[in-house]
Amino acid sequence: MAKKKSKTPGGSSTIALNKKARHDYFITDRLEAGIVLEGWEVKSLRAGRIQLRDSYVLVKDGEAWLLGALITPLPTASTHIHPDPTRTRKLLLHRAELDKLIGAVERKGYTVVPLAMYWKRGRAKVEIGLAKGKQSHDKRAVQKERDWQRQKQRLLKSG
Repeated sequence: MAKKKSKTPGGSSTIALNKKARHDYFITDRLEAGIVLEGWEVKSLRAGRIQLRDSYVLVKDGEAWLLGALITPLPTASTHIHPDPTRTRKLLLHRAELDKLIGAVERKGYTVVPLAMYWKRGRAKVEIGLAKGKQSHDKRAVQKERDWQRQKQRLLKSG
């Protein structure tokens, strides 16, 4: 039997990554959430015009909301629609996942941050992470460990 070909020409379905989140937080758990979008937002996502750097997830009234994500509208957007690039977008999660997030945020002092946005079966999905904030000495320790691993690989490769 022949293998199925990837539908995307580049082979990657990732739209955007939030590298800053991995630098600023210890990610303990990851969840996949759907996102409620408008038509112009989907077109902008297909063009890759999204920024997750300063965004975060707010859990309020038993629902999860994505705040601060910047989706830049395309210049060809309709004239009768006035797009808001940083509007609050609802995240779609199962009740058990929401309860888990609410418990961790309210009782354990965690925060929820978006880590990546990608396509899955034609729908935009957001990978969110349950995170604890890093302090500056933690960030330095992680950087030091990463540098040591890189140097170790170079030594093993050359010698």
